[in-house]
Amino acid sequence: MSGGIVLLILLLLPLVGAAVVASMAGNQRAAKLTAFAFAIVELVLTAVAWFAYSVADAEAGTRFQLELAVDWIPAFGTRFALGVDGIALVMIALTAVLVPIVLGFSWEEKLPAGRTVSGLMALILATQGLLVGVFAATDVFLFYVFFEAMLIPMYFLIGRFGGPRRQYAAVKFFLYSLLGGLIMLASVIGLFVVSGQRLGQGTFSWGELQQLAATLPESTQIWLFLGFFVAFAIKAPLVPFHTWLPDAGQQAPVGAGVLLVGVLDKVGTFGFLRYCLPLFPLASQRLAPLVLVLAVIGILYAGMVAIGQKDLKRFVPYTSIAHFGFIALGIFAFSTQAFAGSTLYMVNHGISTGLLFIVIGLLIVRGGSTLVADYGGVHKVAPLLAGTFLVAVLASLALPGTNSFVSEFLVLIGSFPREPVFTILATVGIIVAALYVLWLYQRTMQGPLRGTAVLGAAGGPGTVIDPVAAAEKGRTSFTDLGKREIAVLTPLIVLIILLGFFPGPVLDVINPSVQSTLTEVGLVDPVGATR
Repeated sequence: MSGGIVLLILLLLPLVGAAVVASMAGNQRAAKLTAFAFAIVELVLTAVAWFAYSVADAEAGTRFQLELAVDWIPAFGTRFALGVDGIALVMIALTAVLVPIVLGFSWEEKLPAGRTVSGLMALILATQGLLVGVFAATDVFLFYVFFEAMLIPMYFLIGRFGGPRRQYAAVKFFLYSLLGGLIMLASVIGLFVVSGQRLGQGTFSWGELQQLAATLPESTQIWLFLGFFVAFAIKAPLVPFHTWLPDAGQQAPVGAGVLLVGVLDKVGTFGFLRYCLPLFPLASQRLAPLVLVLAVIGILYAGMVAIGQKDLKRFVPYTSIAHFGFIALGIFAFSTQAFAGSTLYMVNHGISTGLLFIVIGLLIVRGGSTLVADYGGVHKVAPLLAGTFLVAVLASLALPGTNSFVSEFLVLIGSFPREPVFTILATVGIIVAALYVLWLYQRTMQGPLRGTAVLGAAGGPGTVIDPVAAAEKGRTSFTDLGKREIAVLTPLIVLIILLGFFPGPVLDVINPSVQSTLTEVGLVDPVGATR
C-alpha cells in the first residue's frame, strides 16, 4: 500500500465511521463499539504512516512525503493534493491518540434530552477526519475547504450537546471562525491572481506558491499575510481574538472540549508554520514584533484571568490561551530550536490539556457543579482522582519531568538569542502559571471537605455531606476513579511522563521540517538544530 493511499484512508476512514455510527441510533451500545473500533483502526494506520515517514528523506530536502494528488477543479488549477511533513505528521498522530480517549470518556456521558451518544461520537469522528484533511492538504484551496468544513461538526458538538448556554457559545464560535475564514479566502484568491500574473497560470499548489514567495513585493506579501494571519490568530486564539474560546470551552461537552482545545485550536499555530512563514517570508519578518507583542500579552493576561476563574471548564481555555502565547513566541522568534519547541508544545499541550479537561469533567460528573467553590478536600474521598488531577496541573505548569517542560524550555532558549526582551517577559508567565494551577489544586483537592465531597456515617466515603444540595443535583455519592476511567486516563499520563524524559523520537520527526521552514523564511539560525 503506497503512502498516499494510507494518507487518503486516514482522511476518509473517520468520515465513513461517522456516517456508519450516525445510522446506528437505534442501538447505542453497537454504535459506541463501532465508533471506538474506527478510532482504533485510525490509530493503527497513523502508526503505519509514522513508520513509513522517512526522517532521512526529510533531512535530504524532501518537504512532503506520503503524497497523493489528483485533478480536482482543473479550470481553477486546484488539485486534491495530500502530503505530510514532520509538523503535520505529529499533529495527525496527536489527533489519532486523543480521539479514542475522548470516545472512552464519552461512553457514559450524560447528554441533554433528546441527544444520543451515537450522535456525539459520529460528530467526533467527523471532526477527526476533517482535521486530518487540514493537516495533510498541500493545495491551498483544499486546505481552505477543510479549514471551513471542520467548523460544522464542532458547531453541532457545542450547540447540540453542550451546557445551558450552548447555542450562544456555538454561534459565537462559528461566527468568529467564519469571519476569519472569509478574510483568509480573500488572501487565497489574491494568491491565485498573483501567481497567474507571474507564472502565466494561477495555481494553488503549496510548492509552486512557496517558490514564488521570494519574488513578491513586501507590500503584496503583507496584505496577503494579514488575511491568513487573522484567520489563524482567531483559531489559535491570540489576544484580542480569543473571546470565543472561554465560552466554547465552558459550554462544550467535555469530549468535544478536549478536541477543541487540544487539537482544533492548533490549526491556527500550524497555519503560522505551514502558510504564513513560508509563503510570506518578508511579511512574517516585518510583522513579527506585532505578533510577539500579542503573544506576550496573551501569556500574562490569560494567566492572570485564569487565577480568578470561578468556573472549572472556563479555567482550562484561559490556561490554553496563555500556552498559545508561548507557541506563537517560538514561531515568530525564527530559530529552529524555537520552531521545534513550538511544534512539540502543540503536541504536548494537547496531551496535558486533554488530561486536565477530562479530569475536570470527571470531577464535575461526581460533584454536579462546575464551580470551583463547590469543591474542597476531594483527595480525602477520591485519592486517585486527586492524584491524576495533580499530574495534570503539574504538566500544565511545565514541571521538569513532564512533557510540557521540554517544549517550553526549547521555546525560551530558542527565542532568547533573537528576542531577549519578549522572552524575559514571557518567562514571567511561568510564575503566573504556578499561581493559577496550584491555587486551583489547593482549592479543590486540599483543605476541608465541602458540600460536594462525601463522608460516610462513620467518617468513610459513601454519604453526601449536604443531602439537600446533592438531591437537587441528582447525585448520591462521590466515588473514586473506576476501571473504565483509569483506562481512559492512563495513556495520557504515560505520554506525559514518556515525552518528559524521551522527547527525541518526536523531535527527530519535527526537526527537518522546522529547519526547512527557517530556510524558506530566509533567515540564518541563531541557535542551531535541536537533537
